[in-house]
Amino acid sequence: MSALLRRTKKKPADRVVTLVGKPGCHLCDDARLVVRTVCEETGASWVEKDITQDEALYKEYWEQIPVVLVDDEQHTFWRVDPDRLRRALGT
Repeated sequence: MSALLRRTKKKPADRVVTLVGKPGCHLCDDARLVVRTVCEETGASWVEKDITQDEALYKEYWEQIPVVLVDDEQHTFWRVDPDRLRRALGT
């Protein structure tokens, strides 16, 4: 098979999880705990973005926060299932 056709599977350490939320949001607090724990276990990196500080994020995700993105693609919103996140990270 051609090297161009082979898909390489990313390692968890090569993945980036983004948590989109806002201050004072209890669901965001719950999501942060899950994201932090799973990323520490798997070696994935994670960042948090405040929806109140980014107009584009606000317009796209306001009614769904917290939102979790994996490599800039929406993974889930509202509640974060740790096992599902682990699977998305390839573990």
